[in-house]
Amino acid sequence: MVLGTQCRSTQILLTLILCLLIGILWKLIPHPAVAIAIGLFPIAILFTLHQPFLIVLLFVIFSFFRIHEVFPQLYDLKIPLLLSIASLGALSWHIGLTQKIKAWWCPELSAMSVFFGLVLLGTLMASNIPIAIEYFKNIYWKIIVMTFAIAWLASTAQDFSLASKLITFSGMLVGLVALSNKINGIGLVEETRVTIGRNIGSVLGDPNDLALVLMLPVAFAISLVMTDSMGRFTKFFGLFSMLVLFFAIIATQSRGGLLGIMAIFGVYGYRRIQSKALFFSFAGIAAIALFVLADISGRASGGAAETGIDASSMGRLYAWEAAYGMALHNPFSGVGINNFYANYFSYSPHWDGRNHAVHSTWFGVLAETGFLGLIVFVTAIVMLVKTSLRSLYRIEQNLNQVDPAIHATAQAVLAGLLGTVVSATFLTQGFTWPIYILAALVIAIARWVNLHLPPIPVTKSPPHNINPNR
Repeated sequence: MVLGTQCRSTQILLTLILCLLIGILWKLIPHPAVAIAIGLFPIAILFTLHQPFLIVLLFVIFSFFRIHEVFPQLYDLKIPLLLSIASLGALSWHIGLTQKIKAWWCPELSAMSVFFGLVLLGTLMASNIPIAIEYFKNIYWKIIVMTFAIAWLASTAQDFSLASKLITFSGMLVGLVALSNKINGIGLVEETRVTIGRNIGSVLGDPNDLALVLMLPVAFAISLVMTDSMGRFTKFFGLFSMLVLFFAIIATQSRGGLLGIMAIFGVYGYRRIQSKALFFSFAGIAAIALFVLADISGRASGGAAETGIDASSMGRLYAWEAAYGMALHNPFSGVGINNFYANYFSYSPHWDGRNHAVHSTWFGVLAETGFLGLIVFVTAIVMLVKTSLRSLYRIEQNLNQVDPAIHATAQAVLAGLLGTVVSATFLTQGFTWPIYILAALVIAIARWVNLHLPPIPVTKSPPHNINPNR
């Protein structure tokens, strides 16, 4: 009885405070939207606390796909900022107070944590500390937190289904805008290469970065098509998204992007085509056709108009040479995160009047974290690939016990991870979202598999070609 009276007193007090707040704001800003916003605020808090994974996922999607830059009408709403506050609030509430989110550990998280520690150390020892700290506090610490958040929060088939479909849908939206820009000649670089938001300084204003953003959802779109028991609508959605993403990447004319989607399609093809001679023959023909379709030879840089080794390729070679020089002078810490561009002049023997980006994940990590950072980074990637293979093998040995959404996500993260590794030669993604999103999902799926499926018998080891007939 006393407890009920206390609850009613608390409700009355909160109602009075809410009415008082609405009254004060109405006096300052006499607009109905103010009262509506204040009234919805408690509902928003309850929703955030009830759906922490969705909030975290939306924050990652807005941060990675730059939805507010793809659709500039959303820019002034500060949606990423609001989602970041909501995500951190929900995580703090459930980890620190309710303990509904259980923090657990695994070898892959250990490897990732060591790399995070090396990046932080390199930030404090960077050649240009303000540049390094700016990138770390604006972007990279969020990537670190969300890697753990996704790994710990994704635990059910509904979570994996939501992640696969939201990533695919977001990629499709970006792809549709990219194709629209290509058709209408908006923001084209070198007259032929499509971009998004170049006029507002968006990250997607670089065709290579746009290709990187479009490449991740390709793996998830294909998995929705190729996985059994996904439903007709889901398969159609996956097929439509896959086609949009494919042609959007073609429109970027990014060699790294083309290598990435070839690797992603190759993973699915290798596992399903029993004749490997047929597979490699088809892959070779497809690669040539893809190169012709993308019209790489028609690019202003790196096209057929340039004789010998083209300027684009030479620029990369010079950048990689500079990256090696940076690591050689700073073997344990590198020059610091986001410091390659600022140090290019000091380490490149081929100065053409301006600094250049590294255009390689491996050389970027080498330059900015040193030889030690690259070793740890590569070790973490190898561990993730092996974990993904083991998880997929166990899932496909027990398909009758596994929800199709988990099977689809497991296929997608393996293909996406291998596609990322292949495209890493030409795309700079060591300190951007894709690798960490995939890493978190690989770890989350492995956790689900370990909790719900029988272990692999010690006498058996998962083959490289996992159930090609699946």
